[in-house]
Amino acid sequence: MSVLDAVRSRQSWSKVTDDAPSREELLTLVSAAGRVADHSSLRPWRLIELRGGDREALAAAIAKAEGDTSPSSKPLRAPLLIAVVASYRKSKVPRWEQEAVASGVAHTLSLLLDDAGWGVFWRTGHYTRSKAVAKAHGLTKDEELLGWLYVGGKPAGKKAGRRKPVDARRLVTRMPKKAKKK
Repeated sequence: MSVLDAVRSRQSWSKVTDDAPSREELLTLVSAAGRVADHSSLRPWRLIELRGGDREALAAAIAKAEGDTSPSSKPLRAPLLIAVVASYRKSKVPRWEQEAVASGVAHTLSLLLDDAGWGVFWRTGHYTRSKAVAKAHGLTKDEELLGWLYVGGKPAGKKAGRRKPVDARRLVTRMPKKAKKK
């Protein structure tokens, strides 16, 4: 499959099986995803692998962030969660550009996981910026959680979520022509 075909066929899988890639398979894919465009090669990102009890700790942190008494069930919806962290570096490279690199790594990793046969769903939410969730992930003052990639097996006989086609003609424009001076 070509890269174009892989990108065109990518879908979000909100329901996955209990199968998950091994740590070694994940490391191989992360190594490739880390090749995204990165001004000054800062690598202003890191990923946190959550499996087993890690997901339960996250469930408790989300509950605390939302003021709930019972743990959230959201982190238990996939056997592997990959927390995407923007890890800002002191640099001439602006913060927004460093965050874009972290997002690029996450998206590229989701494409690689999908191409490797895994179901992937990128989950965000207001609690990604909460103190309780940041503390559970061990984030430093120079880091922000961008969300999690939920990863698991693609259920047999199930189809991924539907995506509308992109109308590129409406989204790709040209630079406006300068108005002529009178």
